[in-house]
Amino acid sequence: MEEIAKALVAPGKGIWAADASPKTIMKRFQEVGIQTGENTNKRFRETLFATDGLENYISGVILNDEIIREERLRNLLTNKGILIGIKVDKGTVDLENFPGEKITEGLDGLRERLAEYKGIGAKFTKWRAVITIGENIPTHVCIGLNVEALARFAALSQEAGLVPVVEPEVLMDGKHTIDEGEKVTFKVLSNVFTELAEHKVNLSQMLLKPNFVHHGKDCLKRASDEKIAQRTLKVLKETVSPQVPGIVFLSGGDSAIEATKHVDRMNEIGGVPWPIAFSFERALEGPAMIVWGGKDENIEAARQVLLDRAKKNSLARSGSYSESMEG
Repeated sequence: MEEIAKALVAPGKGIWAADASPKTIMKRFQEVGIQTGENTNKRFRETLFATDGLENYISGVILNDEIIREERLRNLLTNKGILIGIKVDKGTVDLENFPGEKITEGLDGLRERLAEYKGIGAKFTKWRAVITIGENIPTHVCIGLNVEALARFAALSQEAGLVPVVEPEVLMDGKHTIDEGEKVTFKVLSNVFTELAEHKVNLSQMLLKPNFVHHGKDCLKRASDEKIAQRTLKVLKETVSPQVPGIVFLSGGDSAIEATKHVDRMNEIGGVPWPIAFSFERALEGPAMIVWGGKDENIEAARQVLLDRAKKNSLARSGSYSESMEG
């Protein structure tokens, strides 16, 4: 498992989160004007998974339950040497008695599902918790329940021989400043690592997928890219064990270019014990989705756009990206 964790953050590579739920991906297709049908997502995945050279920049791809069951789609990745991951949580629901807060479901029956996913070729897993910043939130109850679920997921994954990607996401939604974003991210990550230790999770056989320390998207006082990179590294150094083999960032509502810039700047600054990599969804596949538009005649162009984005994120891994590359 340690080898898998290290392979996922190999130099110049990162993880592609292609795990949006059927409902979410259909909404995204509709937002960019793609006519949707029963097989639209499978067609989209097949189009992009077949991209030549993807394996040079992408170490692993996280799938959802629907896509991992498609042998043809799995083979497009495994034949390139790309590792298969699976999102195992069942999404978020409102936390009773705590307005504005969410809890992630999916622990029931997880042990059996993990065994099944391992049987069809999964090497790693992912579970996402979401924390919202607002008036008097997050509460310690919400943080506590979510980090306990993350720790149980991680322990069950390791028991099954699968590398857990632990994703506690402090959402960008809201008006909070970067100072508030930093305070909450610090609190959440501190709690995550306390809970992982209590559940005897092997930190050298997991990856952390955190958010960038960020201002809220409705905040009038926007932090600079430099400040976002510095504050994020500061919080990681204060909370994350050096035993963790790597950190793979979520893009969390940042544009494709912004997300790449943040990873690049953190790698330029450096001075941390872990590889700083990426595990993007929209910031990786979003531009390719727009170019594809659901049309076969755009397949090659969409693949080129995906490859271009993957390559730029690969360069960001060594602090070698420049916004001037964006054409």
